[in-house]
Amino acid sequence: MAADQPEKAADHLAGALAHAPALPEVHEVLGRLAARPGGGLDLFRAGPHASPGRLAARAHLLAAAGRPEDGLPLLAAASGQAPIGDWAGIPWVAEPALGVRIDPGLLAQVLMRLCTRVGEPAPPTLRPYLTVARHAVAAYPEHAMLLGAGSALARRVGEHELAVDWAARGSRVRPSKLGEIWLGYAYRSAGRLPEALAALRRAVAHDPDDLSVYADIAGTLADNGRLDDALSWVDRALERDPDYDCAVHTAHRLRHRADGDLMHLVRLADYIRDHPDESHEHTDLADCCRDTSWLSGIPASASLPRGHAPASDEPGDEAVRRLRQVAALSWAHPPAAYDAALPLIMVSPADLMALLAHPPADVAAAEIWACLGLLHQRPEEPWLDSERRRMLLGLVDGAADRVTEAALFALIVAAWIDPSARADVAEVVTARLTEVAQRPGARSFAELALATPALDVPTRQLAAAMTRVPALPRQRGRSRLLLRWRRG
Repeated sequence: MAADQPEKAADHLAGALAHAPALPEVHEVLGRLAARPGGGLDLFRAGPHASPGRLAARAHLLAAAGRPEDGLPLLAAASGQAPIGDWAGIPWVAEPALGVRIDPGLLAQVLMRLCTRVGEPAPPTLRPYLTVARHAVAAYPEHAMLLGAGSALARRVGEHELAVDWAARGSRVRPSKLGEIWLGYAYRSAGRLPEALAALRRAVAHDPDDLSVYADIAGTLADNGRLDDALSWVDRALERDPDYDCAVHTAHRLRHRADGDLMHLVRLADYIRDHPDESHEHTDLADCCRDTSWLSGIPASASLPRGHAPASDEPGDEAVRRLRQVAALSWAHPPAAYDAALPLIMVSPADLMALLAHPPADVAAAEIWACLGLLHQRPEEPWLDSERRRMLLGLVDGAADRVTEAALFALIVAAWIDPSARADVAEVVTARLTEVAQRPGARSFAELALATPALDVPTRQLAAAMTRVPALPRQRGRSRLLLRWRRG
């Protein structure tokens, strides 16, 4: 600023705000900008791709210009992008006059947008917005949308009784589906299940065609141990629309919870693949796969011996770089592991084989990802006659080691993403499980079998029994580590 370079000064200020949104020194310099002709607003444009720092800077300059009601939506947008930042922890947000000056309908929209960007519970950095809502509710006590949106924010920051009070007042002022939903969520967060269900049922009465409420009721019932009642609500929703995404996701999740059948999750994966344009993002498949061996990552049990692959050359640097780019010990679910390995489509089969033969020591689960890379080779070929199937089958034979384990997992992922591969992969997994049933390393193959779609009941029961056999700690021999199993 001393060198009359305000644009550069603005860049530095936006960056400083990103690191310390409430730092007094930053606001002191902003005050100097505000004293310039035009208040410095021309230096901080609020476009659709503006950074949180720039949005916050413009908000503070608007407040300095006597327009805090115009600045608050920008500040809330910054909080929506980076919720853990203390963007609103500054004096002008806490002024009671702001809650009076800002239009209550606009504030309700600001709070609703903010709530859609943050989870529950929300970080305490959002509490200043609740202060604005308190002042606004005091000034506009009969504004139903403000009461409902304020309830949603209060619920997220842990003010459950306030959330119930505001939502109840809003639903009395203007009975509506949305008001009852807000009230139901507030009751649910407060642990008042009967009242929550009653409110959500009233929401259904307002709009029987809003199937998302059916799914909410089902989820609430299931979370409180009433699985049969939950499934009945899911069935009611599916009778109205068999393809409604919220109902389908909830149905598969709850049915898997009821009987543990893996095929519920496989069918959900099929649905997700066939319906890429869903109404919003769902996490049901990832939630059901979480903490399950191979469905969400490599088991924590001791690893198998390294294994061998038919390659003698070292992998190229580009192949190793791409492997490092994707490799991890966990994934959301098997189709997500397949998607994560997509960059390996640029690695040749020869280099992927070289990665299997010479796995880089600093790459997590190198064999797993190299085999997933093989699964991406020539994906247009029909499964049974495909080159990717031939290569993976060639790696599955042999002793139980990291290469055979990785190849078997890649085949299982193929079964998840391609229904035409399921019967074939299930047959391969059954044969391999039978071969290794009494050998060291059998437990890993059993865990893989339990992650396999379309496996017959006897094989699944055998695999389950094998995983229940406790493993003894590793013993050090004179030449190598042996994994000893107690047979039951």
